[in-house]
Amino acid sequence: MAANKVHREHPLANILVNVLIPVLALSYLSKDPDFQRAIGKAVQPWHIGPVKALIVALAFPIAYGIHHFIKTRKTNFFSALGMISVLLTGGLTIFLWNQDGTIKSNAHILFGLKEASIPFILGLAVIGSHYTPNPLLRTFLYSDSMFDITKIERLVESKNSQAIYKKILLNATYLFAASFFISAILNFGLAIYFLGDLDHTASNARELYNESVAKLTSWGFAVIGLPILVFLFLTLRRLISQLSKLTGLKEEEIMLPR
Repeated sequence: MAANKVHREHPLANILVNVLIPVLALSYLSKDPDFQRAIGKAVQPWHIGPVKALIVALAFPIAYGIHHFIKTRKTNFFSALGMISVLLTGGLTIFLWNQDGTIKSNAHILFGLKEASIPFILGLAVIGSHYTPNPLLRTFLYSDSMFDITKIERLVESKNSQAIYKKILLNATYLFAASFFISAILNFGLAIYFLGDLDHTASNARELYNESVAKLTSWGFAVIGLPILVFLFLTLRRLISQLSKLTGLKEEEIMLPR
């Protein structure tokens, strides 16, 4: 139980180490030093090429997953997701880059699909996990580190309102999953915007591709992150409101003291 509690208390660390850091590593480490010299660009110490960058990025979810397994004897969903994300990003980069400096003509479509795939998988996982003993909703939003779940469920049982309670959590799960589906759509649109006009036949197309991906990553936090945070806040407020109506508790009684 202690291991599970630690796991629930650090959902953002899961995503940071297993998904965000590896993707950022790929974005900034993948430049090929030989190619950089060939086009007259400065070579930085962190320019190690796409294959080595892929290995470095994979090290994060693998190490985290091993550490998690040693402590809990359970596989880590986010480590597996991170490995998939890294393999998709790194493998796609290697596939899209041509030796002569050009890139594949459909780079924007493939990269957009790759960017949309991870939040889409997360959205499906949120819905699917609702029917398991460990719903992701309880990891991110409805957790025992924020809500007094014991008190809430005791009142739900005393009122014989388990069916309504389950419906409230299911609706919150759908709304929570919808935030990831929105992210998938925005990710795809952002990739098309930044990579759609890229001249894939230019001799420095790989350099242009790297620059566009870096811009996409930077803008993504604002263009995608802000709407999703707003959406999650509204989902949380709706969950609190419905639980309050069901139990008769005030908000400060539903939430644990901070």
